[in-house]
Amino acid sequence: MTGQPPGSATRPDAESPGPGLVLASASPRRRDLLAQIGLVPRHVIAADIDERPGPAELPRLYAMRLARDKAAAVAGGLTEPALVLGADTVVAVGRRILPKACDRDTARRCLTLLSGRRHTVLTAIALRPTAAWTDGRPAERLVESTVTFSRLTARQIDALLDAGDWDGKAGGYAIQGHAAAFIRFLSGSHSNVVGLPLFEVAQMLRGQKGDWIR
Repeated sequence: MTGQPPGSATRPDAESPGPGLVLASASPRRRDLLAQIGLVPRHVIAADIDERPGPAELPRLYAMRLARDKAAAVAGGLTEPALVLGADTVVAVGRRILPKACDRDTARRCLTLLSGRRHTVLTAIALRPTAAWTDGRPAERLVESTVTFSRLTARQIDALLDAGDWDGKAGGYAIQGHAAAFIRFLSGSHSNVVGLPLFEVAQMLRGQKGDWIR
């Protein structure tokens, strides 16, 4: 189904069979990743939460907090039986959390910092059942991947910025986009770096009651 504007939801059909999967994110990347393993959310609802990191908040704690808050916020607003999936992806250099690039200057600063060095991509995922589905149980994971960029010239950074796929991306790049030409090392889950670690999502769903995924 198509995504909804932040804070809105597609409400359920009164005869919807059984609990459905709800994605607490408006990210088209996460929807595409779920579709890759045969999962289509019944609803897509962007959680309305404060995503600013707290003072001195560490990357792992920050990612986990946001995933939990997204899942809880959406689950708390639904009256139907459902399982809500929240996720948040953080790019970190040491203890430093890189921002989501909302403009060209921010993306340039991120790419300049990442040039020639190793960084960490963390995605936290949280499952929360709604109150109407008592058979569901909360679950969460934190998945970590290590990525290294080659050393970027000023011209290469300009080319990445001109490509435009940095917009809205944590750390100012998309590994599934033009930046892939400059990734010289990746350890861990590729889908995690894109925005949703598929193996871990599938394992968490297999641990829930019902036939969520084979």
